[in-house]
Amino acid sequence: MPEMAVIMVVALLIFGPKKLPEIGRSLGKTIRSFQEASNEFQNEFKKEAESLEQTVKTTAELEPKQIEATKSQPENAGSSPTS
Repeated sequence: MPEMAVIMVVALLIFGPKKLPEIGRSLGKTIRSFQEASNEFQNEFKKEAESLEQTVKTTAELEPKQIEATKSQPENAGSSPTS
């Protein structure tokens, strides 16, 4: 708390009492825009993670079926006989 008081006094001396509210508003808007950008990034990251997770689940479900289908095919299917 004492550090904040010192910072406020220094800011008051540097910028003056008329500029301080304007600087505070500007700082508040900047912080808000950073928070919104951060939230947007987190939402996009979550969407991509869910999409990736769904893809992995689908692949995990399909892979055993593909392996089973490969095993059930005849050994000579698709290959040319050699003499």
